[in-house]
Amino acid sequence: MSRDSHHSEQEPDQHNDEDLASTFMRESEVIEEAEEGGQKIRRKGVYLLPNLFTTSALFSGFFAMVAAVNGDFTTASIAIFIAMVLDGLDGRVARLTNTQSDFGAEYDSLSDMLSFGVAPGLVAFIWILQDIGKTGWVVAFLYVACAALRLARFNVQVGSVDKKWFIGLPSPSAAALVAASVWTFHSFDADAFGYKLLMLFVVGVAGVLMVSNIRYYSFKDVDLKGPVPFVFLLAVVLGFVVISIEPSVMLLLLFGAYVGSGPVMALTRKLKRSPSTS
Repeated sequence: MSRDSHHSEQEPDQHNDEDLASTFMRESEVIEEAEEGGQKIRRKGVYLLPNLFTTSALFSGFFAMVAAVNGDFTTASIAIFIAMVLDGLDGRVARLTNTQSDFGAEYDSLSDMLSFGVAPGLVAFIWILQDIGKTGWVVAFLYVACAALRLARFNVQVGSVDKKWFIGLPSPSAAALVAASVWTFHSFDADAFGYKLLMLFVVGVAGVLMVSNIRYYSFKDVDLKGPVPFVFLLAVVLGFVVISIEPSVMLLLLFGAYVGSGPVMALTRKLKRSPSTS
């Protein structure tokens, strides 16, 4: 066979491969409508940078579940906290680089469902809730279902509520409370029945608070780009020092205080509105 004939036989195969590749790229392309300059345009593709942070958060949530299955609950809890940090970065990166998109918002919501819904519920169940039997997995499922409902409600309420407040406990904070509890109690080898009931209570309450109408401060009105007094920076440094002494306990106290702040403020407002009795 001549060299020219061999080359001519390869040309149709290469042409077909190119057609398949171009067809795949065309059929799998993401196209969404966006508004720029007051006009609606059709935009192809997705923004890479913010979605990299979302993918990293998704990976951390999945890794937490794998670590829990392998019995490494400390690593599983830390992975959930890492997912929380990454989840906080993707939105800020998107706003700073003006790369917000509907695709990114939906992808972030699905990532949150796994990292802050399924992962904490599964980690808590594998560690201790499974010892309680049917009640354990029912409460774990309650947490997961409440996280899904919380995220769905948040998605449809965007733009219609005061940005200063969250309606219901944010799912990352609920996940942090569960993860910090697992991390702390597991490091203390807490396997008594009382700790099982306590963990049952923590997971159940975290789930219910997510779908409640209790308001939580969002910290979105804090200006991170503006100047602040020096004492604020000193407080941040001291906060890191305190947390580094015993991370699991300090994080549990921190997020426990935040979770409790919602009901306390709601009760305070209710008492202020109620008429004073003589």
